[in-house]
Amino acid sequence: MDGIDSTVPHSARIWDYWLGGKDHFAADREAGETVKGLLPDIALSARHDRAFLGRAVRHLAGDVGIRQFLDIGTGLPTAGNTHEIAQRVAPDSRVVYVDNDPLVLVHARALLTSQTPEGVTDYVDADIRDTAAVLEAAARTLDFSRPVALMLLGVLNHILDDAEALDIVHRLLDAVPPGSHLAISHTTDEIDGAAMHESTRAVNESGGTPIVARSARQVAGFFDRVELLEPGVVSCSRWRPEPAEIGTPPEVYHFCGVGVKR
Repeated sequence: MDGIDSTVPHSARIWDYWLGGKDHFAADREAGETVKGLLPDIALSARHDRAFLGRAVRHLAGDVGIRQFLDIGTGLPTAGNTHEIAQRVAPDSRVVYVDNDPLVLVHARALLTSQTPEGVTDYVDADIRDTAAVLEAAARTLDFSRPVALMLLGVLNHILDDAEALDIVHRLLDAVPPGSHLAISHTTDEIDGAAMHESTRAVNESGGTPIVARSARQVAGFFDRVELLEPGVVSCSRWRPEPAEIGTPPEVYHFCGVGVKR
């Protein structure tokens, strides 16, 4: 598999390990276990982050009527991918995935299989930092004169510089019309901050994908050009939980939010 170094941990494969997948190597498992030693509930947090994706996409496709999704920082395919959820709600949904991990590219065929004849999926091999290339490629599938859902789940935490991360969000928002939505999830130091910073340091020093944790206030700053939907920036477990869930879900290490461009 060209471009894949199995001796260096990678965030997409560590994430896959936490979610119980099978597309990871020993280095990823070791890094994943190191983080779990510091943050025992990190796998639970990853599952809540994934559940947030499902609730957000169902809201955007079902309640809002969005039919176009640009999912940047896709990660490895697992149950409940964006196109599966969106096309279950709205069969004509069009979804473009973007990632720059060679292993994700290997699995792109799984992401390219539309669930419905009316729907379309595509995959772009690009880095979020090269926003122009991402948007140019996505325009083969998406109509940027119509509302788009920008899905930035677990990707801005790999942009270490705050100003660069905010600039990326602004450039993406500049490319989409009013009515478009922005969904973000991000590792946070709001919960057990010292252990979170120690875990990110350990991953970074291991040669893994660089990562940073940000506060809820910093994550909220990424929504400065959109109107945040209720309940604002919260733990992924607490963003519009299913009605069947009893009580207030515990906070986890990933925070999230959804906003609309007016």
